[in-house]
Amino acid sequence: MTLIYFILVLGITILIHEFGHYLFAKKAGIYCYEFSIGMGPKLFSWHRKNDETEYSIRLFPIGGFVSMAGESVEEDKNVPKNKHMQYKKWYQRFMVMFAGVFFNYILAFVCFTIVGLVTGSPTNVPYVKEVSEGYSAYTENVPIDSKIVKIDDTKIRNLDHLSLVLVSKQGKDIELTVLKDNKEETFKLTPKKEEENGETVYRYGFSIATEVKKGFFNAIKYGFTKLFSLMEQMIMIIGYLCTGKLSLSSLSGPIGIYKIVGASAKSGLINLIYLTGYLCVNVGIINIIPLPAFDGGRILFLIIEKIKGKPVSPKVENTIHSIGMVLLMILMVAITINDIIKLFQ
Repeated sequence: MTLIYFILVLGITILIHEFGHYLFAKKAGIYCYEFSIGMGPKLFSWHRKNDETEYSIRLFPIGGFVSMAGESVEEDKNVPKNKHMQYKKWYQRFMVMFAGVFFNYILAFVCFTIVGLVTGSPTNVPYVKEVSEGYSAYTENVPIDSKIVKIDDTKIRNLDHLSLVLVSKQGKDIELTVLKDNKEETFKLTPKKEEENGETVYRYGFSIATEVKKGFFNAIKYGFTKLFSLMEQMIMIIGYLCTGKLSLSSLSGPIGIYKIVGASAKSGLINLIYLTGYLCVNVGIINIIPLPAFDGGRILFLIIEKIKGKPVSPKVENTIHSIGMVLLMILMVAITINDIIKLFQ
């Protein structure tokens, strides 16, 4: 069953991204050769009346793709010029490129809102729920029900931010500042090294809780706040990777995601819905990075075109994107190898 859940979660995340590109391309009048659900060999396809696009179902149900006129260097003489992407207005091409990310964010918001409706909406303000005997937080008498204000000199903005900051500490001593009864106190905590499921973890001995509110409007608010909180978290992770606060070994590839999906599935459907939203945010942020082969890289070339007043040579742009794709594949192989190594540790 884990494999089925994995295909569904990853497939929906990618498919909604491609559907965003497809929908805005059609709105802009760009000729779309094919919109596919799934990858690999084609199982069957169909056409709608007065619609040039071929709709297909392919063998491997992971994601999908949209094929548009004007994506390659070679111009298709069978398609009118005004239906090629490169001949569309600048803002239309920008919207087509950004639409995939935008649709990922929409789905993430919907997923988080559903979670808020079903389980209640956390306020995202972290509190110390309890402290465990045998750990630093217990011996230092960290007060229960106190609001977590700072870790070292870093002000904690929300629950997701706290989680990321703790991960970045990688087992170092921290100064935990909390607020209770309008009084701030700071405690120096030393982590305890433990082994869990074959992995090394560091614990300070305090668990975290947050206030949960019910109701439709609270769920809507939670959907928005969770979306933007995770977007901020992803940007911080990229920053931590660039500065060395986090290593590439902390990232997960397909095997790592497969394990996470399996664990989430055991916890129930609502956790899978949350995970889908979480992956949508990840896919959205990664795709908007202004690097070759990503949507952000293509948007960067559009910005350069706007500044220069003329487009970059299609051959040059395609070459740069091809190199970026090769480098991306190498990175994915490295992350996957790291996932495999973790399985045997």
